[in-house]
Amino acid sequence: MSKRVYIETFGCQMNAVDSARMLSLLEAVDYRATGSIADADLVLLNTCVIREKADQKFRSALGHLRRWKKARGGRLVAVGGCLAQQKGTSLSDKAPHVDIVFGTHNIARLPELVRRAEERRPSVEVDFTGDTSHWDVLPYLAEGAASAMVTIMQGCDNYCAYCIVPYVRGREISRPSAEILDEIRSLADRGVREVILLGQNVNSYGKKEGEISFSALLRRIARVPGIARIRFLTVHARDLDSETIGLFEEVATLCPHIHLPIQAGSDRILSAMGRGYTREEYLKKVHALRRARPGIAFSSDFIVGFPGEEEADFRNTLSVMEEVRYDSCFSFRFSPRPGTRAAAMASIVPAETASERLYRLQSLQDRHTRMRLAACVGEEMEVLVEGASARDSARLSGRTRCYKVVNFSPDAARQEPFRLVRIRSAGAHSLSGAEGGLHD
Repeated sequence: MSKRVYIETFGCQMNAVDSARMLSLLEAVDYRATGSIADADLVLLNTCVIREKADQKFRSALGHLRRWKKARGGRLVAVGGCLAQQKGTSLSDKAPHVDIVFGTHNIARLPELVRRAEERRPSVEVDFTGDTSHWDVLPYLAEGAASAMVTIMQGCDNYCAYCIVPYVRGREISRPSAEILDEIRSLADRGVREVILLGQNVNSYGKKEGEISFSALLRRIARVPGIARIRFLTVHARDLDSETIGLFEEVATLCPHIHLPIQAGSDRILSAMGRGYTREEYLKKVHALRRARPGIAFSSDFIVGFPGEEEADFRNTLSVMEEVRYDSCFSFRFSPRPGTRAAAMASIVPAETASERLYRLQSLQDRHTRMRLAACVGEEMEVLVEGASARDSARLSGRTRCYKVVNFSPDAARQEPFRLVRIRSAGAHSLSGAEGGLHD
């Protein structure tokens, strides 16, 4: 009889794909997914250490699992991902109810580690082995899914002052292009129409391995029958080259949206962060992208309160936001990650000041997001259906080519993944409309 596994994922899209692969690996040893912790025989927490908030959520979940495990004999707890990689044996020492701790380079060993745990033999496996054999396993894909994320590389060689990723994901390793294309063809055969390519810095894809360039990879993916939309993330602005920018004009299936993190608008802070570009260089690439694909949507990342940030530096960040007018952004108050250069920097910005600046930044972005969404009202837009609307199960939800969320009233006679939706109204973070001649 099959056992049940519940996986809770913290952090980025890369972790989400890793979790989907973990589920496929566990199916090979007779574990099936469940959406309920109460029904699970194994709970796996796939962790993140990029932000303090994700760390706090994980610790809360881990505490609850102590009681969950005691409630029924034979239950297992596993912790994987970036925090597991960082903490290793110290995690299991502090939380003895954890049976398995495994790092970012040990995913392929998960079935073996589970079997050992079933025999009451705990495991801690966090060596940087360079093992990428988990890439050979197709990630679990829900029935009828029209969009899928595809890992093209892992790790990072940039070592930005604030970032822990190179220390928990390792150095950059690119996946062979033939394997990537085989996976995408398989996804297309299963009905997937949109692929999202993932890597910590996709623009450096293949450079160390002598593989084809990222631009060449995009061109080959664009020729895969059935794939109608291509997206990618994350981009490092320093490495975004003119050839990749030109693809937004050349390749029709490349969606008119790019996530282009800037982190700060002050050259002084960008230098302290180790980002490798100036404000002007970043903005030149924004303008080049807009020339290549008029109407392209931008999203970004911002860190507020980085050590040494003064009010003038912060105002430069706001002025970048005013110039670009991002469709959306992810913004965070700086939280030092142990082991990074920024953790040892002096001139710490007081928490109250950083919080006040974050509020101002997010308020400005909220205005820009509303403006961008309001401009869509009255338009007919192609939406790729992702599932039922969270607030109304009678409606559907999906995304436009510019990555805007649309909740809409569907034409019940249609079943295809792409729908033409007339946008009737705009909210704070999403659009609302109706398919065909229906009223919203």
